[in-house]
Amino acid sequence: MLLTRYGLREWMIITLAAAIPAAASVFLHWWWLTAIAAIAWLALASFFRDPLFRRPATIDARDLVSPADGLVSAVLEVAHHPATDGPATIVRIYLSVLDVHINRAPCEAVVLDTTHTPGKYLDVRIEESAKVNESMLMRLRTSGGIALGVKQISGKIARHIVCPVVSGRALARGERYGMIKFGSTTELIVPTSEIASVRVVKGDRVVGGVTVLVSLKRV
Repeated sequence: MLLTRYGLREWMIITLAAAIPAAASVFLHWWWLTAIAAIAWLALASFFRDPLFRRPATIDARDLVSPADGLVSAVLEVAHHPATDGPATIVRIYLSVLDVHINRAPCEAVVLDTTHTPGKYLDVRIEESAKVNESMLMRLRTSGGIALGVKQISGKIARHIVCPVVSGRALARGERYGMIKFGSTTELIVPTSEIASVRVVKGDRVVGGVTVLVSLKRV
């Protein structure tokens, strides 16, 4: 288990903040304060954890893996989505503050572009939040020319989306590409006509880079 580089500033601040009372407690022999500082550091730093050795559940390139850890909060179809420029199926994942917040690429693909949209900061458990909250849409294209997207959505607490990718960057299946800091939502958007099957339903727990969400008809 590592601490993600996307949270470098935050976990360094957390470490410094915990070190000061810990040092004072050693000098004053207040060992209870050392314990409190250590527990507080573990609780806050764990948000920026980055699990190692994750592998997709299958080797089939047509299987799109989850871009995030969390709970499937919706599976729905829309008549048009800018990520696919046509009808799309959306798998929406709710991330609580206890989940790993690293985002991963659902498949091997090239980044077409990213679009940041300012917005509100509603609680992500409210359905409307997926439409009106601040978001970052990353559009991808597979080797077979299928256009799809991953959308990071801020929440009431999460107000810092990290997405350092640029147009033209090639991403491997399950590769880390960013994170959302604290509670949030991530969506996988796939052209409905290219889907062979949707492998999850609302209420399922998913693991980023591992759980298969959707199987495509082709790569």
